[in-house]
Amino acid sequence: MKLPHRRQFLHLAASAAALPAASRFAWAHTYPTRPVRLVVPFPPAGTTDILARLMGQWLSERLGQPFVIENRPGAGTNIGTEVVVNAAPDGYTLLVASTSGAINATLYQKLNFNFRRDIVPVAGIMRAPLVMEVNPLVPAKTVPEFIAYAKANPGQLNMASVGIGSAPHVSGELFKMMTRVDMTHVPYRGAGLALTDLIGGQVQVMFASTPETIEYIRGGTLRALAVSTATRSEVLPNIPTVGDFVPGYETSTWWGVGAPKNMPTEIIDRLNKEINTAFTDSKMRARLIDLGGTVLAGSPADFGKLLAAETEKWANVIKFAGAKAE
Repeated sequence: MKLPHRRQFLHLAASAAALPAASRFAWAHTYPTRPVRLVVPFPPAGTTDILARLMGQWLSERLGQPFVIENRPGAGTNIGTEVVVNAAPDGYTLLVASTSGAINATLYQKLNFNFRRDIVPVAGIMRAPLVMEVNPLVPAKTVPEFIAYAKANPGQLNMASVGIGSAPHVSGELFKMMTRVDMTHVPYRGAGLALTDLIGGQVQVMFASTPETIEYIRGGTLRALAVSTATRSEVLPNIPTVGDFVPGYETSTWWGVGAPKNMPTEIIDRLNKEINTAFTDSKMRARLIDLGGTVLAGSPADFGKLLAAETEKWANVIKFAGAKAE
């Protein structure tokens, strides 16, 4: 048997090494060839569900296959997240990730997965401020006035949230940590109950989701003192930021798409490209603004940096508050 010359051998070896990469590229180019599950770890009708359906419809139209919304609520989003962690990393099971994933990494003592290790970032979707708001009977119209009032009445003010470890809860705890005010946390099972008691005066302050509370603010039922993001909100342009008065304070709720670890980079990049293309569509941008947010465009690495920073920040706040999952 005649052996190939060295030059021929190197050429054949290089061709063989290129086959898996070429195969992966071809696979990504034809992806998807069947319906894709988009797991939402919350019940239907909330902001996460609405965003999933908006983005799912967009991806279906762009990629030619249904993106089927699968609501898997429970355990503070951990049930839905675990479904994705345990799925095959082939691009056909994706997670609508949110702030909760970064919070839960510390809030829960025992999880069957590591959020930062087992969910890979694909793309951001939206970021939205929370609104620091009070019952109008509270004699404070600005953040400095509120801090002074709270310090004059230590332990007398009740701070509502939509549950232990929720974004409203940890945002309030960060405010307490940075201002050294003493407020009593009152967790509720959902925004509706919390807002009802805030309007009724049973609790005095809340860091609330913009979409859930904006109509109460516009109607004068609740008084907005500030938004939690570093810059003002497009839907509440006249409301200052907490950081204007408490330097360095910044929180938000955010949403994006994640996938099981080891998913091919080519598929991640394709999904990232299509999601970012959505942000150039005027109707999509307008819909996100209607929900009280701004687009969270960027690469998978950009979204990964946000996940890492948020996980670290909320770990410090949860340890300060001594919060534990119920």
